[in-house]
Amino acid sequence: MAELTHKEAKKQHDFSEEILPQLDALYNFGLRLTADPNDAEDLVQDTIVKAYRFFSSYEKGTNAKAWLFRILKNSYINNYRKESKRPQEVDFDEVSTFYETIRDERVDTSDLERKMFRELIDDDLAKALDDIPEDFRTVVLLCDVEDFTYEEISNMLDVPIGTIRSRLHRGRNLLKAQLMDYAKERGYSESEG
Repeated sequence: MAELTHKEAKKQHDFSEEILPQLDALYNFGLRLTADPNDAEDLVQDTIVKAYRFFSSYEKGTNAKAWLFRILKNSYINNYRKESKRPQEVDFDEVSTFYETIRDERVDTSDLERKMFRELIDDDLAKALDDIPEDFRTVVLLCDVEDFTYEEISNMLDVPIGTIRSRLHRGRNLLKAQLMDYAKERGYSESEG
């Protein structure tokens, strides 16, 4: 095997230093976009390959996370939007019966109940996010989950800041409406705090 040139070795070192610490955040964003762990892994791998190929266009010391998220989002648009899959659905009655059987066998169910309730809330939040249009969902995820600024999101998505603000406002309202419907279905009212 041929030895790396000094330039190539420096590129690998700089890439590892700047880019690899962002892998977890990239995977989480990819998973939120694709809703499938295997597709998210493929999307991250595609993003890393493109990032390495175009690393010379990256300005060292700038926001690597924003740069990578932009590559990931563009890859998703190009490769995965058409192939998006619906997550596997589970019959609630079947799970409920199984849960009641387990519950009867346990004396202290408080931890299990808390954990299951939290997971149900997380699932319902994920479903509510999935149900809002992609343009709004992406901006909500980038701002409220990943803590990017409006300017960073604007640069990632190539849209004006005003559009980002508008999509964020509309996305939050759509998400709120989804979650209000969820709460009403489960017997909660707006007056309960």
